[in-house]
Amino acid sequence: MKTTICYGALFCALLFGGAAQAQKSPDIYKGGLKVSLNDDGSKYFRLISWAQIQAAYSDNVAPNASPVNFNLRRARVLMYSQISKKFLILTHFGLNSLNAGNMSPVGTGANAQLFFHDVWGQYSVGKNHAVGAGLHYFNGVSRLNNQSTLNMMTLDNNRQSWSTLGLTDQFARHLGIFAKGAIGKLQYRVAMNDAMTNGLDMRDPELNGGAVYGGKRLLGSQKAGFAYAGYFEYQFWDKESNFLPFKVGTYAGSKKVLNVGAGFFAHPNGAVVATDTVGGMRGENVLLFAGDVFYEQPIGSKGGAISAYATYQMNDYGEDYLFSAYGTGSMIYGHVGYVIPGRADKPKIQPYVSYAVNQYDASNINRNVLGVGVNYYLTGHHSKLTLEYKQQQFGATTNGVTLQAMIYL
Repeated sequence: MKTTICYGALFCALLFGGAAQAQKSPDIYKGGLKVSLNDDGSKYFRLISWAQIQAAYSDNVAPNASPVNFNLRRARVLMYSQISKKFLILTHFGLNSLNAGNMSPVGTGANAQLFFHDVWGQYSVGKNHAVGAGLHYFNGVSRLNNQSTLNMMTLDNNRQSWSTLGLTDQFARHLGIFAKGAIGKLQYRVAMNDAMTNGLDMRDPELNGGAVYGGKRLLGSQKAGFAYAGYFEYQFWDKESNFLPFKVGTYAGSKKVLNVGAGFFAHPNGAVVATDTVGGMRGENVLLFAGDVFYEQPIGSKGGAISAYATYQMNDYGEDYLFSAYGTGSMIYGHVGYVIPGRADKPKIQPYVSYAVNQYDASNINRNVLGVGVNYYLTGHHSKLTLEYKQQQFGATTNGVTLQAMIYL
């Protein structure tokens, strides 16, 4: 383990070392590649690309498997274009979690394929409001259910916070219509979506068993076709952009932020329970609700900062629902990090800790997840290394260590 992780660290250092020397200011990356289509720059398209490469160790593997593996966690390209202030189109494609176990010899396997994460168009309604439609990421429930993968403080998002991923949506994106905007310091996003028919939960309900998330598949689209979501956030200090739906994980001290938010997800008849042994069933409404607080405060004159987040979430996926990361019950999650002060032209270091407690009605034990890590910002989020230890307890205990290198241009 030690030898492999050292090789990973050396690889990352070589990869980023030259870049860190040549890039004295993070401002050269601001906004990605923007191509103006007129003289004043009001008509343009913008390209953003990023990759996250990991070396990971886990103590929970098969007896004949190596505990260390390499993983292309994300490889993405995002482009949006605005040739009028009235409308915008965005496309976002890429792949996730490509590793030696799911690669294919000539790149034709399912996991090796690029797919669209987002494709939507939106139209402005006045100065501060917009409506749109397509495969979109204007989610409800919480800030973490709208989390950007470009600027997370922890190594990755809290998995249980992507609360409908694969159940009603495609990789946390729904196909539907949305509205978003701001009224003073209050930002909002609401959506009505066509729930996915064939989600991850393909089980059939059993008598006296828990609910399954298969309402649209088993009851039909007339009864369980649509899901509704919203997230509302009051911003006390600096105003965050809501131009795009992706919420920032940490500004690493570049903003002073205090936000209080609340959100929901509702899917009438989204879950199903069996009423007899010959195929009788009834629908149950799915309702998720969360409240959260996001806090970021620069400290001192040398770039120090504290960043913190906390959320409480109530999950009702139907009676005694428990499947993969999801379950009827409640969740408390929080993380806090501290940017160590230093010279502006030097890399920044941000140690952090995260903790989640997930309670399930169908289980008498909780799922507890502890993360302890550190970010090494060579050029902000555009070039950083993250090392994280994670322990998950849910019956058995699993320990893992991951080193990630990220470039975002």
